[in-house]
Amino acid sequence: MSGQMSSSGGSGNRQRPVVLDLSKHVERSVLVKLVGGRQIRGTLKGWDPLVNLVLDDAVEELRDPTDPYVLTGKERKLGLLVARGTSVMTICPTDGMEETENPFVEQE
Repeated sequence: MSGQMSSSGGSGNRQRPVVLDLSKHVERSVLVKLVGGRQIRGTLKGWDPLVNLVLDDAVEELRDPTDPYVLTGKERKLGLLVARGTSVMTICPTDGMEETENPFVEQE
């Protein structure tokens, strides 16, 4: 599914480099944020030039329905998942990641 080069449709055998190389993150845990606010964590198994992702052991981190900026701490197991590239906003490795306070939110 993943590769270093993708062929462009049309003229001959012309190759162009893949814009996003995720090969160093294959078989590692990643956090994927999707359009609409959903957040999925899972093991990256593969991807293609359109950034369609295959995640295994995927888990959705659920948000508070009244405040979409607040995580509830609850999770929903999804298993093997294909995330369509057009819905992927960010991809980040979970190794070494920690949550910090938002400095722009007013303290109560």
